[in-house]
Amino acid sequence: MLKKQMELLMNEQANLALIDVEKAYAKKHALLSNEEITETTTLHVDVIERCDKVTEELLAEETAVFLTTPVQYLKEHPNEFVYVTSERLDVIRVDSFALEFDEMFGVYSALFGLRLQKKQSEFLRTYLTTHLQHEKMTYSVAFSGEDGLWEVNLALDAMDGFSEVQSFDEVLVHLYRFVFGLLEELEAIV
Repeated sequence: MLKKQMELLMNEQANLALIDVEKAYAKKHALLSNEEITETTTLHVDVIERCDKVTEELLAEETAVFLTTPVQYLKEHPNEFVYVTSERLDVIRVDSFALEFDEMFGVYSALFGLRLQKKQSEFLRTYLTTHLQHEKMTYSVAFSGEDGLWEVNLALDAMDGFSEVQSFDEVLVHLYRFVFGLLEELEAIV
């Protein structure tokens, strides 16, 4: 599943720049041609919206410059969440990311839909339990048969290397790497 998505990405993109985990995967699976592939530390985002947490009303559409803002912005604006989409998320089978500060648990959270089969329940829960460590809420997942995807809510604070002073850009790449690793591990056992 991941290999197919990576092949599609590499065939569709001219002047391809890969995130480190993508580049390592492409080398491991001999997907790279002799062309020089550059590495990127950012995720190209198509839509960036700040929304009200209660009403989900759009407060503002942002430009890529907003992504350089530290994620602690969410703690300073607890009534908001940030919604982002990117075509690149298709590689990791994610529809979009919504980031917020969860005042109830005192953690930063990422919410997203993950296109995995329902039968992957045990693997998904085991992976998240193994890779997320925090004294408070770490994650919740629920399968939506209507949408055919897992609705995932995970505490960013529980991810190794997360810091509230990281920019939204850095956090999005961190999340991308996390889900990429999940899919790579799943692919290895299926």
